[in-house]
Amino acid sequence: MANRPAPALALRAGDRDELERLIRSSTVPAAVAQRARIVLLAAEGVANSKIMELTDCTRPKVIMWRRRYQDQGLAGLADAKRPGRPRTIDQAGIVTATLTPPPKKLGVTHWSTRLLAKRLGVSDYTVAKAWRDYGVKPWRSKSFRFSTDPELEAKVVDIVGLYLNPPEDAIVLSVDEKSQIQALDRTMPVLPMQPRLVERRSHDYVRHGTTTLFAALEIATGQVTAGLKPRHRNQEFLAFLKQVERAYRDVVDAHGDPVELHLVMDNYAAHKHPNVKTWLAKNPRFVIHFTPTHASWMNLVEVWFSMIERQAIHRGVFTSVKDLNAKIRAFIDGWNDRSHPFVWTKTADEILKKANRKQTSNARH
Repeated sequence: MANRPAPALALRAGDRDELERLIRSSTVPAAVAQRARIVLLAAEGVANSKIMELTDCTRPKVIMWRRRYQDQGLAGLADAKRPGRPRTIDQAGIVTATLTPPPKKLGVTHWSTRLLAKRLGVSDYTVAKAWRDYGVKPWRSKSFRFSTDPELEAKVVDIVGLYLNPPEDAIVLSVDEKSQIQALDRTMPVLPMQPRLVERRSHDYVRHGTTTLFAALEIATGQVTAGLKPRHRNQEFLAFLKQVERAYRDVVDAHGDPVELHLVMDNYAAHKHPNVKTWLAKNPRFVIHFTPTHASWMNLVEVWFSMIERQAIHRGVFTSVKDLNAKIRAFIDGWNDRSHPFVWTKTADEILKKANRKQTSNARH
């Protein structure tokens, strides 16, 4: 008689979101992500044998992490204390020294394992292990930027509202330009991918010029209206707006009136040029929604730009600007044949919760 599958694991309140975050994260250890996946699969009622197959681990391991979570919750997914002699190395002291800027006489911006080990009189491995255990990574650095737009909240609510609850009898278009796309030609033929060999190309190249891609992404369908121009001034942007108007000229509502076109755009100077403003005033069908400053990531066409960059431009070989334009148009035609809606998921409250960070008592640090 076959064994009955284990009952579904009951998750504690709020743990599902954290477990899903651990699985998606690219910074947590792989072992922790695997444990989180085991728990989530167990919570969905998946049999232990199937969890073994999906996570590539043994039955005792699956049972152990199920039990650890059941007894201790999320804390049970962390590594337990190892048996053996107590640690004699002062890891906290190593981390404290790491967080202290190096002396100016060293001429470096951050500590390396060798420099700090020599200063503290310990081995490189000891420093590296302390950094690993405490999650300290002096060699890494990230940048950040806060929007200073005084209308930040209103603009976020406006644009997210367009994405999540678009107006009736209207079309929402995400509009922007991808400028300075280079027509790069390799000096040697590209060596194609083969079994156990990735595609290879020469490091040096010949630059034949640049082009600018203007695009209007229809959020509801994923269809793209695009134009290629040699430059990206207000003249070219205005010509593209006229192209968009022609593309949607025959789209009308139930009463036979042209539907409104809601355009989401960033704050690039060409978008606010007097010539553009004058034309828009004469074409009230166009309703403009500007993203907050330093928040062009809210413009969904940026997602599509990243797709065309990765799938058609970055690894492409272009013998001229004409060739580059032709291949970009080929991608756009192919995309429009297989397009799909772009779905926005975050609410305005979730975005503003991150944007409106608490200020410290010393804002100059």
